[in-house]
Amino acid sequence: MRLTKYFLPVLKETPSDAQIASHRLMLRAGMIRQSAAGLYSWLPLGYKVLRRIEDIVHEEQQRAGAIAMLMPTIQSADLWRESGRYDDYGQEMLRITDRHERDLLFGPTNEEMITDIFRKLVNSYKDLPKILYHIQWKFRDEIRPRFGVMRAREFLMKDAYSFDLTEADAIHSYNRMMVAYLKTFERMDLKAVPMRADTGPIGGDHSHEFLILAETGESEVFLDRDVVEKSLGDRAFDYEDRAQVASIVEEWTTPYARTDETHDAALFEKQVPQERQVTARGIEIGHVFYFGTKYSAPMKAEVNDPERGLVPVEMGSYGIGISRLVAAIIEANHDENGMIWPEAVTPFDVAIVNLKQGDAQADGACESLYAGLKAAGLDPLYDDRSERAGAKFATMDLIGIPWRITVGPRGLKNGVVELTSRRSGASEELSPEAALAKLASIYQPVRSPSA
Repeated sequence: MRLTKYFLPVLKETPSDAQIASHRLMLRAGMIRQSAAGLYSWLPLGYKVLRRIEDIVHEEQQRAGAIAMLMPTIQSADLWRESGRYDDYGQEMLRITDRHERDLLFGPTNEEMITDIFRKLVNSYKDLPKILYHIQWKFRDEIRPRFGVMRAREFLMKDAYSFDLTEADAIHSYNRMMVAYLKTFERMDLKAVPMRADTGPIGGDHSHEFLILAETGESEVFLDRDVVEKSLGDRAFDYEDRAQVASIVEEWTTPYARTDETHDAALFEKQVPQERQVTARGIEIGHVFYFGTKYSAPMKAEVNDPERGLVPVEMGSYGIGISRLVAAIIEANHDENGMIWPEAVTPFDVAIVNLKQGDAQADGACESLYAGLKAAGLDPLYDDRSERAGAKFATMDLIGIPWRITVGPRGLKNGVVELTSRRSGASEELSPEAALAKLASIYQPVRSPSA
């Protein structure tokens, strides 16, 4: 994309009402614009990041055996009355009535709807297990929306729902999603820690929130430093191997890691040596929850088991905040000059900065680099504006593209361009061909990760 043809409405001034870094930078970089309290339009740069994240989530959900579908944003109130949640949910639910006086709602979540779909279309144990998921916009009427897309009223979520015949089967589905989440967040270069969450009246140990550590996090967290240092890396595993998947979950959930809601100070002191104790702030980016027959029993989502007869299915739900992740990634990856995108989710892979627009040699070299990067399967942003170099560098630092190629007449006389890392600030002079080869080698594993 040529910057002169792109829509990038950057702001020079920091918005006064933006309280955290991600909100300030997303507004300044022209990623979002507020249309009403807690409601945002996603402008081209922000939308590209949103789609990158969405693609990674799709890939890892499907690797774990989940099947994609799509449910509507508007739901019938009757389903929520059937489950018993319609009156209990509170004012966060946006309740509406259509022209026929039917009670509807803008879905804040989809347990009732997916349970209704299942009970109408599945009735045999032979059709289990199943994990169905969708990525859809949700609405919760927050009393005080704040922090930009971090706590907005309308937000994009991935919701998966598992259906199993027995509790043991359901725990395996839970473990598959736990491992899929670890892989998903690692691909985004995030250190996401699964922390034991409150299961409420349902009870049990099978509820975990995934949080990343950030100073602006809304939750206080207490954890063993060892869990932050863990990584799946290139480890091979089979989602169908129950023991193998369970062992990975055990490895990540055995070290102490809890939010203030479930923190046990005495247990923390007993289990974690003082030199490994970490107290910090965290941002929630995902939640996995096994809830058994909480919805299937009252809504009669049952299958015919040859041994037990008609039984309600065992269910779990698994959420990832797609739009919240954009802000969370920024909170974990920025400096005083702007954002620093990980390669996996960057809106553009490489920025090309022409130091002397209109110079035949510089223009020609930039065009050649632009074509070469696209031919290599990369997505470059060519700053072809007639601006001074400082303004071009400031824009590229603000929007956080991981790599920048700087092209100028002086370097071209020596047959080189300058390749700069946004994260480290380190630069090196390379021939245009060597710069292309290096960038292709950096992005090849990011764009084609091992299964």
